[in-house]
Amino acid sequence: MLAGHADSQGIGGAGTGGEAVGRRGARPMQPGITDELYWNLLTSRAVVRLGLERGLSMRLYEPPVRSIADGNDPRTNWSVGRAHAAGGGYALEIHYDAYGRDGIGSGLIPPLHNQPSRLDESLASEFGAFPLHFRDGLGAPRRGIAILEIGKLEGNLEASLRNPASSEAAVQAIAGRIVAALERGLADPSRSEPLGEPSPEPLAGAIKAPNNASGVSSPLPSREAINAPPDGERSGPPASRLRASSGGE
Repeated sequence: MLAGHADSQGIGGAGTGGEAVGRRGARPMQPGITDELYWNLLTSRAVVRLGLERGLSMRLYEPPVRSIADGNDPRTNWSVGRAHAAGGGYALEIHYDAYGRDGIGSGLIPPLHNQPSRLDESLASEFGAFPLHFRDGLGAPRRGIAILEIGKLEGNLEASLRNPASSEAAVQAIAGRIVAALERGLADPSRSEPLGEPSPEPLAGAIKAPNNASGVSSPLPSREAINAPPDGERSGPPASRLRASSGGE
């Protein structure tokens, strides 16, 4: 489990500041990091805690420093996630999408090193799916890392996260949906309902709205289907990191 932008603070690709900070002038949740990273960290930690409680084999990697310019540095999310995926593990990076017109919403951007797995399909069933080769392949998916966009950091979702009276419950509800989706993806296919016959290129169609199959109460808003992503990078310019020798972002 990885928290998106945990190694890119203060450089291009630091993540969204969220609508409250960007439009309403609110103070960041924690000085020195974007609000997206703040919630990425809390969500990732909650997912790992809950997953371990339920008997899943998982761990959270947090880079030792918050700003690493070279994407090939062995301490980055990209490097650690790629090594984990290459060893047969499932690497998942948590994100919150940009607010306003720059963002799209919730959904899984699957890794590109293999055909989509049952874990990919289960997360996509819960949160929605981006096209398989979204924006010609982002840096993390090219390295075998799945990206899960929880939702746009705005509106009711952001308000529920920022409100001290609802923040913990909101994070736990989101974590519950993620863990439930992982459990379904890991279930023995012979003992559970199949996720459906795979198409020649699963998850490659238009972005789909999440269906909350887990039934867990969540602050995530519903969103309408979107046919095409907006122009530009989601969380920073393509040159925000040094290019990897593998030809990645």
